[in-house]
Amino acid sequence: MSAEKQDNSDLLSLIPEQGANDHTASLRYAQMIQRALMPNPSMLKGRLKDFFILFLPRDIVSGDFYYAFRTKQKMCIAAGDCTGHGVPGALMSILGISFLNEIMQCDISLNANRILNLMREKIMQALHQTGNFGDTQDSIDIALCIIDNTTGVLQYSGANRPLIMIRNGELTEYRPNKMTLGVAPVKEASFTNTCIETKAGDSFYLFSDGFSDQFGEITDKKFKYKHFKRIIHSLEELPMSQQKKNLESAFNEWKGNVQQVDDVLVIGFQL
Repeated sequence: MSAEKQDNSDLLSLIPEQGANDHTASLRYAQMIQRALMPNPSMLKGRLKDFFILFLPRDIVSGDFYYAFRTKQKMCIAAGDCTGHGVPGALMSILGISFLNEIMQCDISLNANRILNLMREKIMQALHQTGNFGDTQDSIDIALCIIDNTTGVLQYSGANRPLIMIRNGELTEYRPNKMTLGVAPVKEASFTNTCIETKAGDSFYLFSDGFSDQFGEITDKKFKYKHFKRIIHSLEELPMSQQKKNLESAFNEWKGNVQQVDDVLVIGFQL
């Protein structure tokens, strides 16, 4: 990935100034299209007690994406992390959002793991992945929740991306399957489905790996997942809007003046 990124940077350096401006303008327009495909956060108001979406693309467009879909009875919330970042990652994110829309609009009653199984099939078909040598290795990691507004039951299924719940001061991590959406494994297995009986005051967090993988200017080390969980746990009593501000400040302070290494996405919500 780093070699490919360097090659792209070398090519961009050869573009005349006007060409560079045209290139940036094209990326800005692509960003507008990508943002338009992702749900307007206002659609979550009224269905969630409180929430935030921290979305920090590494480049103008992002390989991370957030997703929401709702009916009177159920609501889907997901955080996806596609292979790569920039334009390649953004194209994969558009593919993921499109397939999620197709699945959810056909049958919102599906279990969370069944949705991931169907997404994997669609991605592998679209990318012509058969598990043979030479297949494209692009894929999507995702954490997906289905919430029943009547019963309060939350279903979770994850492809390499976990779910964090904080209840009465205690942090619980629901681990994902060690499989991605795409690239046929040697032995393909169904994703598992976890059902959680939610309670008033529960907080849930979905996220990509961009935050924990960020290198710090002072330490030259990654932020790391354990540190990320400690930060999340320490913010539990704050309103979601303040949690978002504190998370973004913690990320920027850690990063300092070094380059952001990946897209960052964190979704927090209370039912």
